[in-house]
Parts: sequence; C-alpha cells; structure tokens
Amino acid sequence: MSGVGPVEPGEGTHAWETPEAAHAPAHASGRADTSEALGADASTAAARLLRGLVRRHAAHRRATSAVLATAVLLAGGGYLYATRPHDAEQAAPAPPFPSQVVDVSYLGEVALPPGARPRSFAFDIVFGVESGPPVTVTRLAQPYPGLSLTSTPRAPFRTKAGSARKVVITMRVTECGKVPKNVGLPFVDVTLRNARAIQVHSFILGTRYAHDLSAALQVACSNESSNHQNA
Repeated sequence: MSGVGPVEPGEGTHAWETPEAAHAPAHASGRADTSEALGADASTAAARLLRGLVRRHAAHRRATSAVLATAVLLAGGGYLYATRPHDAEQAAPAPPFPSQVVDVSYLGEVALPPGARPRSFAFDIVFGVESGPPVTVTRLAQPYPGLSLTSTPRAPFRTKAGSARKVVITMRVTECGKVPKNVGLPFVDVTLRNARAIQVHSFILGTRYAHDLSAALQVACSNESSNHQNA
C-alpha cells in the first residue's frame, strides 16, 4: 500500500496534549462557569431588589397621596363649616309682635281731670307688657265719629316688660247724632310699636266698659237735649 495518511492512534495509545493545553490552568473553565452562575444570581438578586424598591416607592406615593387627599378634604370641610350660614338654632330668636305681649284692662270711671270741657267723661285703663322688648303706645283712638279721645299720659308713652301703666282716657261728645245710644262691645284702637313691628290693635274692654260708656253718653247728650228744650 502506498501513500501516507493521517496516523491514528492505535490501541493502548492516546493523543499528546499541546504545550498550550498542558500549561493552561486546570481551573479556568470552572471559574468561567462559576462567574456565569454568580452573574446570573447577582442579576436576579438585583432585579428582586429593584422590584422591591419600586414597590416600596409606589406604596409610599400611594400613602402620601392618600394623606394629601385626606388633608385637602379636611381643609375643605373646615372652610365650608366656617363659612356656612348660621343655623336657625344659633340665631337669636326674633322678638314677639307687640300685640302678642300687651294686655289692656278696664278699671272704671274716674273723676274728670281739671280743665275738662263740657260733655266730657273719663275712664281708667291699664296697659301691661308681659315679655320681650319695651312697647311704645304711639296713638289711642275710638271708633265713633261723634267722640274725641285724649289720654294722660299723652301718647307716645313706653312700658317695659313685666310692668303695667295706668292711663286715664278722657272722651268728649262732639256731636250727639254721631254716637250710639247703647254701645254693644266698644273697643279702643291702640297703635303699638316695639323692636319687631308697628301694629294697630283693637282691644275690647268688656261689658263693664260698655255699660259705663253708654251711661256717660246718655248723660252728655241728655243735657244737650234739655238745653235745646229750654231754649
């Protein structure tokens, strides 16, 4: 057989290592594998650490946002509470209307004050104020056109709560044809004023006042009739 081919090792023989392979450190490949494993582990740990930091940062941001939102809500609620209108319970109650707290009572007929004109007669009445601010009587009047009325003290006069004032009303017949012979339920018109309102209220003074007024009118007008007959 002629020609030269590659020489293969026979049985019981092995290939010789090259000088570079012989001098290469035995642990080189092992260190490379270990480095790759450590790198993989290190990158995995770093990723886990980074993900943990991100989660903690997100949780911190959510907590901070919740605290800020709560603070804004509390501040807004406090502002609305401070600027809201006062409730009806907090506001001072309105004073009563004067006619609700004033009482007028009839006492009886009295002697005429000095200087009274003919065909005049006088009565005592009492003004009482139960509660609330003071009440001022600004005017006294009666409904019959043939009568005039004045008072002592003269209006206006003021009465405080819890007190009463005696007033003498003097009436004079100005025209007998314009007054009734027998009055039914006569009243006195009183204009009242307090801090709440001004009111005109008619006070019926009762049957005794009706009887005394009818008698006084008959006396005043009967004297006039007698004078006309004598003339």
